[in-house]
Amino acid sequence: MSAANESAVSYPTKVADWIGEPRYEVVGGFPVERGYVWTACASVENGNPLFWDDEVAADLTGGPIAPPSMLSVWFRPHFWHPGQAERALPLQVHFDLKEVFDLPEAVMTENTVIFGEPVRPGDVIRTFQVLKSVSEPKRTKLGLGRFWVIDVIYLNQDDAEVGRESYTGFGYRRDEQ
Repeated sequence: MSAANESAVSYPTKVADWIGEPRYEVVGGFPVERGYVWTACASVENGNPLFWDDEVAADLTGGPIAPPSMLSVWFRPHFWHPGQAERALPLQVHFDLKEVFDLPEAVMTENTVIFGEPVRPGDVIRTFQVLKSVSEPKRTKLGLGRFWVIDVIYLNQDDAEVGRESYTGFGYRRDEQ
């Protein structure tokens, strides 16, 4: 079998079909609101006037914004809500890959965040996940497994990109001792 054919069959077709395709679109369950911003800033004693003072925010960013570090807050599923049938998991593609490859353990080895347009009060954030790549099996000190890269893209109600996170994960099976 040629090297090209080997790589074509190195993982199930459904995984190959996931690469580059948006999956698990989620729209935030509530609009961005300043109460969350102020609570988050207070919890870490972030006194940056950009988040507290409307005049400063108007001068610097054209109005109030949320701290960029809160990007994922606006779509994270609540642990529970009325009528919920099952608990939602963030980064579902990661858990799908663990299941498909029967890799019970996993760690995130890298995370990069790129910020886009500012997130403002009233914005409704939509997100989806894109599987970028899956490696051939690799052996590390943790065991035998695969690396994968997943991007999480965040858009506001105007489809402007407000951020992008890229995660590199390693799903593995511990070596037998």
